[in-house]
Amino acid sequence: MNQRAPLPPPLQGIRVIELGNYIAGPGTAMALGDLGAEVVKIESLEGDAARTTGPFGMAMLRAYNRSKKSIALDLRQPRGVEIARRLIAKADVLVQNLRPGAAQSLGLGADILRDAHPDLVYVSIAGFPASSPSRDRPGYDIAAQAESGLMSVTGEPDGLPQKVGATIIDVASTQVAAQAVLAALFRRARTGIGETIRVSLLEVALSLQLPNWSDYLVRGVEPTRSGDGQPLAAPAADIFRTRDGMVVVSAYVPAHWARLCKTIGAPELANDPRFNTNELRVANRAAMKAAVAEKLARLGTVECVELLTSANIVVAVVRSYSSALASEDFRASGMVVDVATNGSAPGYTSFGLPYEMCDTPRRATLAAPAHGAHTEEVLREAGYADAEIGALHEAGVIKSATDRVVPT
Repeated sequence: MNQRAPLPPPLQGIRVIELGNYIAGPGTAMALGDLGAEVVKIESLEGDAARTTGPFGMAMLRAYNRSKKSIALDLRQPRGVEIARRLIAKADVLVQNLRPGAAQSLGLGADILRDAHPDLVYVSIAGFPASSPSRDRPGYDIAAQAESGLMSVTGEPDGLPQKVGATIIDVASTQVAAQAVLAALFRRARTGIGETIRVSLLEVALSLQLPNWSDYLVRGVEPTRSGDGQPLAAPAADIFRTRDGMVVVSAYVPAHWARLCKTIGAPELANDPRFNTNELRVANRAAMKAAVAEKLARLGTVECVELLTSANIVVAVVRSYSSALASEDFRASGMVVDVATNGSAPGYTSFGLPYEMCDTPRRATLAAPAHGAHTEEVLREAGYADAEIGALHEAGVIKSATDRVVPT
């Protein structure tokens, strides 16, 4: 088989301007950057809000701002807005997740900018849909989890609703928004016309629950919290203890259930009148789990996984972060990347793209920039002379990384 020559990154030559904080905006821009786009992050003089929210904020900053340029502007001043508009005029994509209405009040709304630049792809990410009564409410991941019904189905049956253990709505929104941008850029290549894209965390949260919502919209039965089990299927997402750990097992299809029973040495369970249909196993879940658990508890975790996998049954080890990091599958994934120092911030370890493009080499990545690390560089590229840049500094319109002590 002939080896293909490496291809350039898909978005090489595309320029993205980001007006973002925390995860959704910065993550969308970084997803495009990982595909080869140049990303310029416009920050306020105070910086991305993640910079001042402790260790988790700094984790967000490192995670979603790799290989960007940072310019610090005071967008409350007309000259700051003029700089932003000059940068946007040379861009292909604008990503913003400022508080609702902020971009419009600054003169950087979609209608104004796309009137001036019809080929611009403009992406707004907010908590709630633009036409909804809650459109002006600030929207965080947790609000979307709560108002979409996700919290109501998460947790133990007799406990309070719970949030998911990661900011999955924010993170999913970055991929949804990036997908929409790629579609808009593909069409723009054929028509020359850009697009205005609106993504709300609420809609993303609803979309992530489509099977639950599909069932509810048809049958009208409220889904309930079931802890580790899937409410409408069993065993599905059910956790069982092994001799030295825990596994999660899914075998609710009739043939899979029969194979599971045979494999664990209890073929009689397949025809037990309490368990011989999925609906009966759901209704008698506690008894079903007890019967299966009695067999699996005798096995070590590795032995259990090997045994069930040999019967083509879905099984997985319930791991901590440290256990996941040490697993051979994790190490083989290529997800972990070494992020190099950018000269203004030290390097660190992070994640790369969650997929592989086999003909495109993975891009080398640089650490998230210090606040304002590229202010002068970006302004010079935009045509500002050194004297103009000095005057902007004096007027407090811009800042550079050297103007303050930068947290790392």
